[in-house]
Amino acid sequence: MELKEIRAKEFQDMVRVAAHRLGLNADFVNSLNVFPVPDGDTGTNMNLTVKSGAKAVNESNATDVGTLAKAFAKGLLMGARGNSGVITSQLFRGFAKSMEHKETLNAQDVIDAFTGGVQTAYQAVMKPVEGTILTVAREAAKGALLKAKKTDDIIEIMRALVESSKKSLANTPNLLPVLKEVGVVDSGGQGLVFIYEGFLEGLSGETAEQDVYVPDEQEMDEMVNATHHQSAQSHLATADIVNGYCTEMMIELGKDATTTDQFDYNDFRQHLSKIGDSLLVVADDEVVKVHVHTENPGEVLGYGQRYGALEKIKIDNMRIQHETIIDHDEAEPEEAKEWGIVAIAAGEGVADLFRSLGATYVLSGGQTMNPSTQDIADAIKATKAEKVIVLPNNGNILLAAQQAAEVVDAKVAIVASKSISQGMTSLLSFNGEASLEENQSEMTAALATVKSGSITQAIRDTEIDGLQIHKDHFMGIVDGKIIVDDPDRQTAAIQTALKMLDEDSEIVTLIVGQTGDETEAQAVADAITAQDDAIEVEIHEGDQPVYPYLIAVE
Repeated sequence: MELKEIRAKEFQDMVRVAAHRLGLNADFVNSLNVFPVPDGDTGTNMNLTVKSGAKAVNESNATDVGTLAKAFAKGLLMGARGNSGVITSQLFRGFAKSMEHKETLNAQDVIDAFTGGVQTAYQAVMKPVEGTILTVAREAAKGALLKAKKTDDIIEIMRALVESSKKSLANTPNLLPVLKEVGVVDSGGQGLVFIYEGFLEGLSGETAEQDVYVPDEQEMDEMVNATHHQSAQSHLATADIVNGYCTEMMIELGKDATTTDQFDYNDFRQHLSKIGDSLLVVADDEVVKVHVHTENPGEVLGYGQRYGALEKIKIDNMRIQHETIIDHDEAEPEEAKEWGIVAIAAGEGVADLFRSLGATYVLSGGQTMNPSTQDIADAIKATKAEKVIVLPNNGNILLAAQQAAEVVDAKVAIVASKSISQGMTSLLSFNGEASLEENQSEMTAALATVKSGSITQAIRDTEIDGLQIHKDHFMGIVDGKIIVDDPDRQTAAIQTALKMLDEDSEIVTLIVGQTGDETEAQAVADAITAQDDAIEVEIHEGDQPVYPYLIAVE
């Protein structure tokens, strides 16, 4: 087939299929993690980021590509998780910027979009590294540009984009030595290839119309409890609510005697858009989930019943809800605080430690569950403070934290802590009498005073920096470098802790995770004091996942 123009429908198909394809392959992308640790999350982060963008497009009633692209970019921005998710959001921020106010896209518009995306992403990364998703995006756009000089068929240009992205991906080990050493391609680049393949499939019609992106139950709950149900209502008068009933239903297609119609996603969504707003329709071959604000919930339910059996019906009178919100807001005004400190951490014990050190809000997250830009922005707002310090405590959360700081009204400083140990140490330098800038400077300086170690289990055989890593052995990782491999967990923990000590060491903190053991931790502590009885050792319950032990040496 030949395509000379991308309209709103084609753009929606591109995004829908890309989200679906990336979701199917997220685990494979995770498996490309350089370190053989059970926390590879590039695929998960990119998948959740793109799903957030797809949700925004799905919720939009726009009929022009420019507005849909803007919604896609905003969804990606607020849903971005991890460095890979943030870079992906920046790629499509520039992508969307190039097509503002455009009803449709021609071949040149498509080239401008992918080129603009590359430029924006490179500008967003302080120290771009070749052999990563950035390289794949740049070389893919270059390949598409060369094809555009020969044809204005957008399908052919997208094929060139995909082919060039695959070729670039295959070359990433030659640009980034650690990839070649481990024997993998760049995980973020692989995720981008899946997105581009989804774009091509969506445009070429190779994916069936019913192959629609479907959020899981938790995501659906997040969608229908979006901000238009919450804080936005406090800024309206009750009388201003046009469609007063929030109506939700799930339809099992063809599973009822009342079934009279064959389900067509576009016709179904178009009909409901005429009898309500804030419409969300997600579907697969068996189930349709609907959320809509309407004045006629009975009409919505009756229409749904034409396609199958109704389940999980929920109708809320938003005018009553709104009055309750207004009464609550008026009854309980909250004064803004001067300071807020947001720490990101996994494990209730770790969270308690941060609170005891002065954190005012602990956001659950870390390895394997990086919070999104929206999550961090919401945490900043939840402090209700004029000045907020954010401790990411993970290098893969830093970019999302920086994005969150840009979309909130508070004055925010990011202290670039890359571990739980660094975050806790930096908190000790907080001074409520100092300025935001002074606190950021002092707390950042404190990061260098602590060594951060962790114990976890290898998920595959490999070799890194000359050290042989064996599947199921326990690894000791210190400040991002694997230094110990041993089949026995206690031995690995002792070896790691002892290698972290030097003549300046004074305090060692052991944080015991979900799979750790207090007796084992005490054996590590005994080994430390046996080597130097002047060192103070503290043991705390952290309950963190993935890592049986976290070790801090100050």
